[in-house]
Amino acid sequence: MSRTLRVTVAIGALALVAACSGGGRDRTTDGYVGADGKNDLITLVPAADRKPAPKLAGEGLDGKPLSTADFAGKTIVINLWGPWCPPCRAEAPVLKEISEEYADKDVQFIGMLTRTPDPSSAIAFNRKKGISYPSFADEGGSLELEFVDSLPTQAIPTTWVIDSEGRVAARIMDPKLRASTLAGVIDDVQKSTS
Repeated sequence: MSRTLRVTVAIGALALVAACSGGGRDRTTDGYVGADGKNDLITLVPAADRKPAPKLAGEGLDGKPLSTADFAGKTIVINLWGPWCPPCRAEAPVLKEISEEYADKDVQFIGMLTRTPDPSSAIAFNRKKGISYPSFADEGGSLELEFVDSLPTQAIPTTWVIDSEGRVAARIMDPKLRASTLAGVIDDVQKSTS
């Protein structure tokens, strides 16, 4: 399948998600589309089957350039989120806790802000919650589309774990993410890569 066709299919899928994201429908709340329990909430990819992660580059919430290439050789945890999303707000303390716990274990957390035209609400949210890791400002959704060839997003929030060799190793779409779960996934990815 050509890259143009894959991107077109992915944009169509995102349009469908956006069209289904009105309040009151099954699995939706205030524009948030959640995991439905029919798909695996956690997907771990065996090391031999992992695909290269996209090289993400763009602007951070602080207006400065941000790139996953700056963290090559580390395990990278990328979280697709929005301050308007109830499960995103609920999991923020978990992400903060594990990002701090794993900071000295070669793990870098990066947020990927989506569907938030004015990033000031996300900046205020991060400040209030004490989240210090960087976030991409991805209003158009182009960065999340980069995962279409490996483990595409199917819900917000979605968290990807990229192994230290730059491959997509896991995807988490659990709206009730616990610290022990996230830590366990990161541990499994690091053990399987070493």
